[in-house]
Amino acid sequence: MFKVKVIDSKMGSGKSSKIIDMMNKGGENEKYIYITPYLSEVQRIKEECSNRCFTEPLNKGKGKLDNLHKLILAGRNIASTHSLFRLTNEITIELLKANNYILVLDEVLDIVEQIPTFKNDMDVLLSLDLINIDKETNVVNWNKDKLDFDSKYNDIKTMCKSKNLYMFKETFIIWTFPVSIFQAFDEVYVLTYRFEGQLQCSYFKLYNVEYEKKSVRLIDGEFKFVDYISKEDNESMKKNINIIDDEKLNSIGEKDYSLSKAWFKKAIKNNNLELIKILKNNNYNFFQHKCKGSKTTDNMFSTFKDFKGKVKGKGFTKGFVSLNVKATNIYADKSNLAYGCNIFLNPIIKKFFQSHNVVVNEDEYALSTLIQWMYRSRIRNDEPINIYIPSKRMRNLLKDWLDG
Repeated sequence: MFKVKVIDSKMGSGKSSKIIDMMNKGGENEKYIYITPYLSEVQRIKEECSNRCFTEPLNKGKGKLDNLHKLILAGRNIASTHSLFRLTNEITIELLKANNYILVLDEVLDIVEQIPTFKNDMDVLLSLDLINIDKETNVVNWNKDKLDFDSKYNDIKTMCKSKNLYMFKETFIIWTFPVSIFQAFDEVYVLTYRFEGQLQCSYFKLYNVEYEKKSVRLIDGEFKFVDYISKEDNESMKKNINIIDDEKLNSIGEKDYSLSKAWFKKAIKNNNLELIKILKNNNYNFFQHKCKGSKTTDNMFSTFKDFKGKVKGKGFTKGFVSLNVKATNIYADKSNLAYGCNIFLNPIIKKFFQSHNVVVNEDEYALSTLIQWMYRSRIRNDEPINIYIPSKRMRNLLKDWLDG
């Protein structure tokens, strides 16, 4: 029976090295599609798997997706990004089924989204008989008699074709990546860490996609897949992480929902910008005084992207790193980190999964996001870091994980 192989190992444990070795040593007739978040990693695969002659889809007049389809037809080994892979459609699925590919997915996809719509949008779609809603599954279907209808809702029409659009709570539409893409490959490998805390895990449960978890270990000088290791030894890493326990700096994050996206929005709505300014000043205090002798190039910080401009400050403005960054080593020289946010799931998406009897562990989701971000720094090379996490909830999640 088809099972996705989830390679669930800590960052830097050798997942990519093992997969690259596997692809290089694979059979002559094996064909791979390697999907990663960043173009720099696409180049890495092309260079380190030179005997496989990986190529990347390019826009040759009809868009990258069209070129991807031509490369699949030609049986080429392909390396590309998450952003292109998310555009795949029913044509992609049929081509993959016919051409026996192996998928390597470097880090999980943004696989579930709330599509921004307004109540009047839904009224228009329904009143014009453009869509109908399956009463049992809540899947949104486009009326087959209106396929030629051209409007601002063409994106919704396209999503309906893949049966991956859901109505939720009467007005919200939830998009999910078409699960049939995964089923179109001969084999699927997902490279990640703490998979159970990520939405792609919930998505697999939603669609009854079976998966098995493996870890990677260096054995006799060679990286190998081993049975999943659930408990990691964090002792050496714990010694290298200095978590700032300063009562004054941390007081802003004492409450459970402090520094959440809703907290920022409320502060702005109530014109309470002084509250956000305290966080900005705390960041400055951390970088300038707690990290004595630090250089601007040593510093990285994060918060929700919409509020970055209100939190950035002297000495660290250029050090912004997106809170959900993954699979990149370009920040591996950073030693002083400030994580000014408190991560919660989009409540609509959380309720959507719950309505399908899929439980999402919100703390595990938050911890996984934080660890991935922290691991962009030099801690991945077993070098010491200072980290300021003003949210008490997020700070305690990290401490509990380090204590094992």
